[in-house]
Amino acid sequence: MNIVLYILIFIMGSVFGSFFTLAIYRIPKKQDIIHTHSYCPNCNHKLKFLDLIPVFSYIFLLGKCRYCKEKIRPRYFIIEILSGFTFVIIAYLMNINMDNLNPILLAEGAFMALYLCFIFIMAGIDAENRKIEKSISMYGVLLSIAYIIYLCVVEKDSIYRYIIYLVFYVIILILDTVTLKKYAKNSYVNGIILTVLTMVIFTGEYVVINTIIMTALVVAINLLMHKIENIRKRVRREKKDYGKNIDYGFILGMSNILNLIFVLSWYKFFI
Repeated sequence: MNIVLYILIFIMGSVFGSFFTLAIYRIPKKQDIIHTHSYCPNCNHKLKFLDLIPVFSYIFLLGKCRYCKEKIRPRYFIIEILSGFTFVIIAYLMNINMDNLNPILLAEGAFMALYLCFIFIMAGIDAENRKIEKSISMYGVLLSIAYIIYLCVVEKDSIYRYIIYLVFYVIILILDTVTLKKYAKNSYVNGIILTVLTMVIFTGEYVVINTIIMTALVVAINLLMHKIENIRKRVRREKKDYGKNIDYGFILGMSNILNLIFVLSWYKFFI
């Protein structure tokens, strides 16, 4: 029965992944992500049910639009697969199975699914546009507040642990509002800080510390490879603002998921 459950979780995760691809494409364009029917971005033809089955539609259509034959970007297939497997792995590590299903565990699983929505969409938009969308940051803030209320009311956790994070939320949101009014644009740094705060609330301080360390290592390796490439090509004047083009939100999001899986695995198999 557990195999059936995890197959259903994979299907649910891949459906979420399909939604992620839609959100990543539409949110930066300020398009509706709920009511507007899915369409091909090349020919604008409305997609039918058989065109929208996660994973399988891409395979059966050979990676092409049924109507205009334009190639579908592989990222759609990749995100759906990754999302499905991520949901299954985390559900397994959280001990979600047919033998111990209960309201508390289901609620924790639901919050984790909503958190993964935040991470995937935030990281995907950043990878495509190098931008932390304020609407996604606000989704993370509201989700965090709802999760804190749940922890304090249902699981009787202490509110004092989260007060400092709530204060930081308020400070960063005020700074972001000031930045928006003064420069008429979203602050990338503020978006990163809000993302880190949301990560702390959902995955804990230890996971986030490791996440930041891994992110720093990836960024350092990226900068080093860029430096070596410039030396190889004998580029005399290196662009000093190369670091500003790195997708910190994407790296941070992927690092957080990897570290969360590692810590959950450690607790499941060694503690």
